Amino acid sequence: MFMIVFCVVLSFSTADSLQLVVNTWPFTNATDAAWMELTTGKGTAVDAVVTGCGECETQQCDGTVGYGGDPDENGETTLDAMIMDGRTMDVGAVGCLRRIKSAIAVARAVMDHTDHTLLAGELATQFAVEMGFKEVDLHTNRSIELWKQWKRNNCQPNHRMNVSPDPTHNCGPYIPRTSKLQDERNKQRLPPTEHRPQMIGRRNVNSKRWSEQISVMNYKDHDTIGMIAIDSNGNIAAGTSTNGLNHKIPGRVGDSPVMGAGSYAKNGVGAATATGDGDVMMRFLPSCGLLWI
Repeated sequence: MFMIVFCVVLSFSTADSLQLVVNTWPFTNATDAAWMELTTGKGTAVDAVVTGCGECETQQCDGTVGYGGDPDENGETTLDAMIMDGRTMDVGAVGCLRRIKSAIAVARAVMDHTDHTLLAGELATQFAVEMGFKEVDLHTNRSIELWKQWKRNNCQPNHRMNVSPDPTHNCGPYIPRTSKLQDERNKQRLPPTEHRPQMIGRRNVNSKRWSEQISVMNYKDHDTIGMIAIDSNGNIAAGTSTNGLNHKIPGRVGDSPVMGAGSYAKNGVGAATATGDGDVMMRFLPSCGLLWI
């Protein structure tokens, strides 16, 4: 599942004197930027997370964060981000954000200027423009070339299932393949329970296609920066930013902007952030679950 989870647990007795920044992967420039915001800028934990994730967006960390990164099936780069304030439990998030570079800053604007939690897609872009953000092209030569290579490789790997033409060998457009009659026939052909394939949701993790996709994909196909900060007042915040899964189906939103999946924070308890297979993690909410075990 490619899941990595970082967790920090606090107690009321130590929180007052501790300042901390921790994030997924060795994105040290992002860590440094957040730390400077805490110590030199005297910012809050929320300020630090927004600054740190924003630095990663600007630097396009590993090509998996910020503009010019992993394109979807149409060749477009879209962004997901979230910020959570452990002091107030307020959350702001954006999913499938188009044509706006500063996803984490827009997520904070959702938290600061609305009573909503998550905005998505084209209307999230509209909100960002209203808040003063500039629309820009998120493509780069790298992202365009990644998309062209994928098309030349018959759109492999991809994330389609039960469609025609066969998505393991062909590009779209696709149409649904299964019918009620087929479903009934498939049920009749199922082997005994002990011989049935191991499934994660709709995924047969023992299947040849799953194994092939795992061998082709790596963490740079779907990574996220997740960051946790604690300020001098003992307040804690957590956030995420990513351009999502490489070659995702247009419109897909991953775990990063979902509270409890991508990250979670609560004063006096702790914070956690996760990176990995977002479509699996949204089903189990690991960032929240770890704090309440």
